[in-house]
Amino acid sequence: MTGLIADFPYNGVVTVNRVILKPEYSVEDLEERVAELCENVKTFHSDTGFVGGFVALNSGAISNEGSTVGQAVQSPLKDKEALIVTFWRSFEEHEASHRSETFQPLFRKVLELCENGNEEIAYEMLWSGKAYDEADAKAARDNKLMHAA
Repeated sequence: MTGLIADFPYNGVVTVNRVILKPEYSVEDLEERVAELCENVKTFHSDTGFVGGFVALNSGAISNEGSTVGQAVQSPLKDKEALIVTFWRSFEEHEASHRSETFQPLFRKVLELCENGNEEIAYEMLWSGKAYDEADAKAARDNKLMHAA
């Protein structure tokens, strides 16, 4: 299994927006405005390149096992930073969606919340996958142990 998002093409594009909330706005403000924006994208662009997406909020937890810079115990951006990640068939289709008359007013409402302005980075997918089920995980471990050098 190589697909994390169903029907996402192997040569698809992932876009990432990083939002840092202005002090006068709440997570609920962000959720409401991003929900309106996401609903618009699903409604008007599901058949013109949009494949899926998600929004993730900084939980404050920092992995000391996975980090190499200090040993912080909590991110200072807890409940202030969010990532808006979308999956597209192509960058050109993504860009066309942003020029949509229905998209722009909702996008501006989200930008009002942003302390950091906005820079949306587009990435080409190199790999995606999901976990093995229990039987496949056991088979993979057994195979790895049997053939490990």
